[in-house]
Amino acid sequence: IKASLHRIYHDLQRFNIVTAEKVKSEFLGLNESGETVLKLFDKHNDDVEALVGISKSAATLQKYKVTRKHLANFIKSKHSVSDYALKSINDMFIRDFEVYLLTKENLSHNTMAKFMQFFKRIIILARNNGVIVHDPFANYKIQLKKVDRGYLTEKELNMIIQKTFPIKRLEQVRDIFIFSCFTGLAYIDVKELKREDIRTSFDGNKWIMTKRKKTNIDVNVPLMDIPKIILDKYKGQLPDGKVLPVLSNQKMNAYLKEIADLCGIKKNLSYHLARHTFATTVTLSKGIPIETVSKMLGHTNIETTQIYARITNEKISKDMEGLSAKFGESERLLH
Repeated sequence: IKASLHRIYHDLQRFNIVTAEKVKSEFLGLNESGETVLKLFDKHNDDVEALVGISKSAATLQKYKVTRKHLANFIKSKHSVSDYALKSINDMFIRDFEVYLLTKENLSHNTMAKFMQFFKRIIILARNNGVIVHDPFANYKIQLKKVDRGYLTEKELNMIIQKTFPIKRLEQVRDIFIFSCFTGLAYIDVKELKREDIRTSFDGNKWIMTKRKKTNIDVNVPLMDIPKIILDKYKGQLPDGKVLPVLSNQKMNAYLKEIADLCGIKKNLSYHLARHTFATTVTLSKGIPIETVSKMLGHTNIETTQIYARITNEKISKDMEGLSAKFGESERLLH
């Protein structure tokens, strides 16, 4: 390495003003005609941006942009250069990037792993295009840790539904939250929901028929009575065909914490808990098949839905009561 640096220094000295940045760039291969990682990232992100609304979502583009930002900050922080040659990326680079995300950016393990997945796609792109022949991710496994997703029990759900709120704004936030608890729609999908997304389907019932903004996947959900009542409550009150008065996600979550306090619910109530509650309390624990729930949530594979496939204590109790009744005659014979 020392000999290489001396050679680079003397070569630059003959033709240029020598700087530490120039020596480092030459050593890392940044001054060669080969591709650099941030340059390829930019080209990839431009391609994704062109496909937003066609086959890519704005949320996907944003994740790539944030990954690129973290990577650029890491390269500057760790290597003191503005870009990095793809051919120089190795296992150590990847592991250093992981440590940077966990420590300097203070990210959770799963958030870090998701950024690594986006970075890996850029490396795969480089390999597929023949820019690099090696796979720096060959000995690096991206693993997500299992997270116990929170949800509301049936009792807690009813407490919120039955509560009378002193402020109109709290009542509105409650209504929108409950709407998601009974439809499984994510915050952004409720915010963007319009009248034309509510249609009469083949069975004569009203359905939500839309696409998830996050994935652009079709979502079809039959409307139960509770969400129908909520839609009727706000019918014709909003501009641009919107159906519910949805505030910013930050404000919704702030009001939901107030609602939790007023209802005596100790859980950290946030909007995303509604989707978890739909999956767990409203559907799976009531015996709705996981394949049906997966389709209504807009999941692309059943494994994603299985995160929610917990068995609640209430369901265990009810199932065992039914089982006990079946053995009633045998129990009498034992007395």
